[in-house]
Amino acid sequence: MIELLVLPFQLPFMQQAMAIALLVALPMGLLSPFLVLKGWSLMGDAISHAVLPGIVLAYVVGLPLAVGAFAAGLVCALAVGYLKENSRVKEDTVMGVVFSGMFGLGIVMFSMIESELHLTHILFGDMLGVVWRDVAETGLIALLSLGFVGLLRRDLLLAAFDAQHARAIGLPVRFLHYGLLGILSLTIVGALKAVGIILAIAMLIAPGAIAFLLTRRFEAMLALSVAIAATSAVMGVYLAFFIDSAPAPTIVVLMTTLFIGAFAWSRLKAARARRDPSDSLPAL
Repeated sequence: MIELLVLPFQLPFMQQAMAIALLVALPMGLLSPFLVLKGWSLMGDAISHAVLPGIVLAYVVGLPLAVGAFAAGLVCALAVGYLKENSRVKEDTVMGVVFSGMFGLGIVMFSMIESELHLTHILFGDMLGVVWRDVAETGLIALLSLGFVGLLRRDLLLAAFDAQHARAIGLPVRFLHYGLLGILSLTIVGALKAVGIILAIAMLIAPGAIAFLLTRRFEAMLALSVAIAATSAVMGVYLAFFIDSAPAPTIVVLMTTLFIGAFAWSRLKAARARRDPSDSLPAL
């Protein structure tokens, strides 16, 4: 029985899948609270879909797919920012137009070329097909993302929720805004081979949403979000081995289950506080 339980940790392809899942989850878990609190859930969705034309162009000209994906994601982020600042259209509407247009363009471009790429792998990932080189590339992206957000988390938080105050005290608000968008694009690129375009949005939003239900302090929310993302990623790959499922959807289902549990716990806690207000007061 013990041998069966430890078998996934002994197989090379499972080791690679767990490693890349963990490296994808760490930066996504760190970015997730910012997206949830700032209301940027749709931005993550927009960038994850908008990278498709960049992937196709990179394949055509012989560049690494990650380069094309990052360039397309950055163009999407910049386009959304420019259109928001120079039109009366609301940001969520702009994001919907930009990402649907770029995603449609990517599908058209993909259908016009002959390639060995599988669209399902781009859309849903191929975690069990990665090699250690893919793990190393994703690890480098994770390191850059973790470094940027980890070092500037307080400045990013202030710029996100009180840009006028941040500008008044001398913070580079525009750099922080577009820097966060750039890191978001880079993180999504790092997740492409593991979870694909479509499922990346779930890993970007669910950890922060769960942590938001469980804590009221931002620092605690960051730590909890990263822990939830990392644990769900490793456990999702592990469970997928035994139930013969694809790892990425299994991770998303596990996160969804955790969200439902966190929501139920928060409702029970709120009901208890209404019945006995003294329970919600801090101890002196």
